[in-house]
Amino acid sequence: MNANPLLRRTKIVATLGPATDVPGMLEKIIAEGVNVARLNLSHGQPDDHRARANAVRAASLASGREVGILADLQGPKIRIETFANGPVELADGASFVLDCRPDAPPGDATRVGVSYYGLPHDVHAGDVLLLDDGLVALTVQDVAGAEVRCKVLVGGKLSNRKGLNRQGGGLSVTALSDKDKADIKLAAEIGADFLAVSFVRSAEDMHQARRLLHEAGGNAALVAKIERADAIPVLGEIIDASDVVMVARGDLGVEIGDAELPGLQKKIIRETVQRNRAVITATQMLQSMVRSPIPTRAEVLDVANAVIDGTDAVMLSEETAAGAHPDKAVAAMTRICLGAERQFEPKEDLGSVSHQMNRTDQAIALAAMVLAGQLGVRAIVALTESGATAQWLSRYRSAVPIYGMSPSAAARRRMLVLRDVQPVEFTHGERQSMAASTRAAVQLLFGKGKLVEGDSVVITYGDRIGHVGGTNTLKLLWVGPDGTVESLRDL
Repeated sequence: MNANPLLRRTKIVATLGPATDVPGMLEKIIAEGVNVARLNLSHGQPDDHRARANAVRAASLASGREVGILADLQGPKIRIETFANGPVELADGASFVLDCRPDAPPGDATRVGVSYYGLPHDVHAGDVLLLDDGLVALTVQDVAGAEVRCKVLVGGKLSNRKGLNRQGGGLSVTALSDKDKADIKLAAEIGADFLAVSFVRSAEDMHQARRLLHEAGGNAALVAKIERADAIPVLGEIIDASDVVMVARGDLGVEIGDAELPGLQKKIIRETVQRNRAVITATQMLQSMVRSPIPTRAEVLDVANAVIDGTDAVMLSEETAAGAHPDKAVAAMTRICLGAERQFEPKEDLGSVSHQMNRTDQAIALAAMVLAGQLGVRAIVALTESGATAQWLSRYRSAVPIYGMSPSAAARRRMLVLRDVQPVEFTHGERQSMAASTRAAVQLLFGKGKLVEGDSVVITYGDRIGHVGGTNTLKLLWVGPDGTVESLRDL
């Protein structure tokens, strides 16, 4: 390893697949710094996902590192159907029909079936339809029954099951398909820590997913994938209904156009952080590493810009799921994040963000960050049951590491997407006073080499141990010999 992944503040999500099923590879990517393993439910069978989830838990335990699991729903991605004789070549200006019937025959160079039978009701003459991530473009000429008759605007090779979008968005397919509803039950069964909902258009999509997840017995954090143009006008409502937001740049870029994507990515990251949620930036971040052992400079700049913009996590997809060098892709991501983080100006960032506060633990978090900046403390320690205080702390960008210390494995894994936060297992004694608990927490971090004699530490906690959302106390501690607390001062 060329860089120490334990020093990295930005988190890494990596997709599992055939490439990580190779014996020893999962352990390698965890060693290189993966924080969360993504199961792409668009591919594979339930037993494949169960096996990979079990492998993650086992590898995490063996490595001594917390690794979360993100189950990513397929969503109602609209696709064309299959061709009778393999891929076809569409010529510019040619006529081409999208046949939106359940019994549409296999396609040819003049027509093909479509998986979304409501398409004729959603499009009109003059609309531009984009196939295969925009590589092929069609202009709608007219709609006749179940047929959407088009003219090829940008020709090219077209093969089975490629995706279909309308430029500008607006297709009315629902967010949760029948497969998604079954996969929500699977996510609950395997104990996924995060559940990603694809093609979200409204806050209600997230509320529905949360209801179904709770009914299935799951308690994962919900990730809203922003990949539809329709989501942008109601972005704030979607963020508030979610725990995490993902900038899913593939389909989003197709719908809004590549030129608009960089600015919109920055907007989504900024607004998500301001609304006290975590944000993941995803899709083709190191795409060349599917084949190459090193990234391009453009990819390095892409990842670094996301980090500097304040993303909590960056995600690898095909690079680790099916690439030739999954471990090298994760190692490259670690190096790039560390390099970008060295350019980060935490004091300017802390003062530039406006945060609404309607909870005591949020106010305590802001006070802790201001104090840390003024006194130059070595660490911020949050004794937390649910991880909520650590999340509030992480919204105020700072150079000071945050240790989220919790007895709950589920809470610690949910902290794994939070920038600057390092989850630490810590159990309060049932009859232990809070003063004794804070001293024990400091001694634990001292023993792990996180603190040294003479360091000052800000610590937050609630006066009632085991009470979720009860953080209401802030203290400043000085580390004495052997990790003892030399003095303790209420603030």
